[in-house]
Amino acid sequence: MKVIYAIYLVCFALPLILVLTILTALVTIIGSLIGGAHFWGYYPGKIWSQLICFLLLLPVQIRGKNNLEHKQSYIIVANHQGLFDVFLIYGFLGRNFKWMMKKSIRKIPFVGKACESAGHIFVDRSGPKKIAETIERAKESLTNGVSLVVFPEGARTFTGHMGYFKKGAFQLASDLQLPIVPITITGAFEVLPRTGKWVHWHPLSLTIHPPIPAKEQTPKMIRESIKEAYAAVESALPNKYKGMVVNEDQEIP
Repeated sequence: MKVIYAIYLVCFALPLILVLTILTALVTIIGSLIGGAHFWGYYPGKIWSQLICFLLLLPVQIRGKNNLEHKQSYIIVANHQGLFDVFLIYGFLGRNFKWMMKKSIRKIPFVGKACESAGHIFVDRSGPKKIAETIERAKESLTNGVSLVVFPEGARTFTGHMGYFKKGAFQLASDLQLPIVPITITGAFEVLPRTGKWVHWHPLSLTIHPPIPAKEQTPKMIRESIKEAYAAVESALPNKYKGMVVNEDQEIP
């Protein structure tokens, strides 16, 4: 079966996905320039992500969608298992949102420009002024039920385990008094891990946990939110991936 799947990928799925990626980027860029980045920054990417999972024959299971209120904005925090986290969240979370992503993604042909046109937020940590500008852009985006999705580990895992959560997303949630929604991704590490070179078939799942209400704007409450979110995300991981393992490119806080 592995050989048949590999032939299917090379001869059909991957060439079609490449074409779809370029078309989606172009539609997003042009649509956002014409007007309505709120629409064009989300729906083309949603359809693209769903088609990728469909073409790669990856089963997807979603749990906990009823934990989200339609018109409420959230800060959504997820573990970062691999590249397919993006397709799983974009395609199946079921609500409009903006990504908070590394500024290096802007350099990816087509994709970087599409993300910029769609209003996704590139994190610039080169200095306090740039960090403040990033936070201000995030605040401007979180209106009319639009949420923000953040990978608080800051990098994909090397082992399938989670690293520690950085406080940026939780500080923003505290500043804006928005609830935090932890989500757990499983299966993406098996499909394409950070060090992997090839796609493997494996089911994907997305578990949406109950929101953590906004707390008092104090360092203690922020640390409490981080601890609570981490425990929620870890609770839905397979036993073999439970327990913190600090990524090689994570600085110890």
